Amino acid sequence: MLSQAAVCAFRASLKSWRHRTVLKAAFRARWSSSSASGAVTGMEEILARVVSPLPTYETREKSPPPPDANSLEFMHFYRSLDKEEKPDFLAKLSRDFGVDHKSVSELAGKLLDSQLRDLATILQVEDRLRYSLTPRYKQLLNHISRAEGGVKFLVDLRADVLEIISSRSSESPHLRDLNGTLKSLLSEWFSIGLLRLERITWQSPCEILQKISQYEAVHPVRNWADLKRRVGPYRRCYAFTHAAMPGEPLVVLHVALTEGISDNIQSIVREFSTLDLEEDVNKVNAAIFYSISSTQAGLQGVELGNYLIKKVVRELQSEFPHIAQFSSLSPIPGFSSWLQGLLSQYRKEGRGLDLLTEQEWREVEEATDLSPSTSATDALRKLIATSEWMRSEHLSRFLEPVLMRLCAWYLFGEKRRGYALNPVANFHLQNGATMWRLNWHADTSPKGVANSCGIMVNYRYFLNETPKNSALYLQNKIVVASDQVLGLVSQFQKNSKL
Repeated sequence: MLSQAAVCAFRASLKSWRHRTVLKAAFRARWSSSSASGAVTGMEEILARVVSPLPTYETREKSPPPPDANSLEFMHFYRSLDKEEKPDFLAKLSRDFGVDHKSVSELAGKLLDSQLRDLATILQVEDRLRYSLTPRYKQLLNHISRAEGGVKFLVDLRADVLEIISSRSSESPHLRDLNGTLKSLLSEWFSIGLLRLERITWQSPCEILQKISQYEAVHPVRNWADLKRRVGPYRRCYAFTHAAMPGEPLVVLHVALTEGISDNIQSIVREFSTLDLEEDVNKVNAAIFYSISSTQAGLQGVELGNYLIKKVVRELQSEFPHIAQFSSLSPIPGFSSWLQGLLSQYRKEGRGLDLLTEQEWREVEEATDLSPSTSATDALRKLIATSEWMRSEHLSRFLEPVLMRLCAWYLFGEKRRGYALNPVANFHLQNGATMWRLNWHADTSPKGVANSCGIMVNYRYFLNETPKNSALYLQNKIVVASDQVLGLVSQFQKNSKL
């Protein structure tokens, strides 16, 4: 008998093969060209055909919608393109079928001329100007969203746009406008009122379970037994779904139900002792959010994760009224690379010795058998860059106070535009969480050691204080932190002479 894993894998591969085969057979034959100029001509022809002119201001509410065939033809043609062809196609769409800049300029001049006239006239000119700022392609995007699979298509289209912008494979400034238009539309379509909270269990459809496994970005799922435990007793897995994207989890939150606030991830994702146990509610007094993953690159910047945590808190309070402790157990991506950069900077500025105490530098020299040609700062960089120190009780004990205070400063003190540089910290602080506790040897996996020297952090959600904390952070850029974190920050400032 085939296992559930095998059935899921077979179904997914068959569906993907059918999709690729049909698209390539039907559309590549029609649209591909042997020359670059021919490909460009094909792009121009299809865009001229499917992107309808923007109705005039007077007829904007009376004009019939474009035919459904336009949306389907655009979607099929785009899917038939190679990855290398998409930047040119999207650049052409955004440049040649965007805003009519001449019309905007004329209306802007009329608005200035109308300032001395009555209010009704001014408002009408403003409304005309607002309408003229609508890109011509926006009507096509709106119509695509109504086609079967259209919303998912636009989410993936924006993912392509973001990748093109970040990779600089196209220098078209109009692509940024296209990205902004797509983000605005997706923010409306994926508003909290249109999302559905779904609990994922072992009885959920295998396609969903497989996607939950594939999308897990924080602590990779190793096998089906691992996944079974993550949706089993003393665990909860929730996802937001959308009616326009059936079978697609948009953002996934994993929760551990524990006794006390966990200080290491090993006890959550690596122990299998509770795989077949029945839950004892008397052993549960804390809910730990240990992984949250956004599954759709095209929804970047569309707020979903913060709403998911709030919905899950209410769901858990309903199921476990006695739970009063809500906390994350979060990774600290970027800490190790930031630390390497900090050590290099201090060395170049001749301030390397400012980061550690004299006794700590002596420990570095003894631990690394420092050669005359190697600086103590470089020796520390090389020591931290490997995971060898984790296997030495002596080195681990020596590095703990050093790395803990450096990590506390990275989370609390390093900023971008006044907000936390670390993206995970910024996410939880925006939600109103308190930077509560740094945990040593919390993630001893190779990924955890490489990214954050094995340190993790709890962001504690004190439900009565989260609105106030969120406002302090968003409006005044104030980070609310515990005495432990503030004490480590103070040690860093003292040792680093800040």
